[in-house]
Amino acid sequence: MIELLEPGASRVEPRCSVYGRCGGCTWQHLDYPVQVAAKEKMIRDALERIAGQKSEGRILFTPSPVEYGYRVRTRMLAGPEGLGYRERASHTLCPVDHCPVLAPGLEAEIARVNKELKETQAGSDTLSSTEWELVADSDGQARSTPLPVMAKADSERSSWVSRFEVRGRSLRVSPGSFVQANGPMHEILFQSVLEEAGEGERALELHAGAGFFTLGLVDRFRYLEVVEASATAVADLRVNLAATPSGNLRVRAAPAESIDSTRIGDFPDCVIMDPPRAGLSLSLLESVAALNPARIVYLSCDPATLARDLARFADRGYGLRRVQGFDLFPQTPHVEVLATLIRD
Repeated sequence: MIELLEPGASRVEPRCSVYGRCGGCTWQHLDYPVQVAAKEKMIRDALERIAGQKSEGRILFTPSPVEYGYRVRTRMLAGPEGLGYRERASHTLCPVDHCPVLAPGLEAEIARVNKELKETQAGSDTLSSTEWELVADSDGQARSTPLPVMAKADSERSSWVSRFEVRGRSLRVSPGSFVQANGPMHEILFQSVLEEAGEGERALELHAGAGFFTLGLVDRFRYLEVVEASATAVADLRVNLAATPSGNLRVRAAPAESIDSTRIGDFPDCVIMDPPRAGLSLSLLESVAALNPARIVYLSCDPATLARDLARFADRGYGLRRVQGFDLFPQTPHVEVLATLIRD
């Protein structure tokens, strides 16, 4: 933007001092109700344009309980000027000492790490990482670690783990393991996925991460098979599910694409999956359909790739039962979508 001639009726003043330069929160100039309406429209447009699905009356959209201060996990770059993010449409570092979307504890952690980086660069031959992970626990305690750990002195720092409480359950998450960034939305998303998964004899969960949804799924199905490729996440997953009887649970450290009907042991009542932004490979989608589950619960961070996969599932006999949207990233154009498919 070169010059603002006249503000729109829904334009608000961004809270971030580097808004427009930082490539992160590109929607801070929009009033929050307008953001919510736009994201719901994005989902509807993707379903209609790509999947050929009319969605009138079928999208339940849940805004974030808070518009700022929601993010409990972030990754930041480290440079001579301290921690920051990439500038918009650039690889240049944009240093920040205040980020309004981060949980309060993380802002204090940024200041602490920036001070440490300056001291390290001033008089030590210890190398610092180019990327740092910052996490705030459910109890508000903030921790940080360089990724990857490059200095011997950082080995103790990398041993910490974060713990999140979800519906009375404790979730351990090590540095590098994935956890949803919007802390106030954890319980809402957890309950929504469990309700769509339902209950039954057998379920298969793909892209399980550290076990965020697994903690609830083990109580709803007699047998649960869990697949996750990340070694760090699998280690967390095994700790988080240590109290579960081994006869009711099987954890496989493998890519989701490795599944096939001969390895599952029996056809699942439900398949639950939370793939990366690229969605499902065609081979994985065909493998899931070949398992012939009664329900498929698909959590996506990209409406376009979700809509593409829904169209492919439709060709294989699965109809769309319900679509829900969740605003996990206020002040950005990103939106989370939960789709439930039923075998025709």
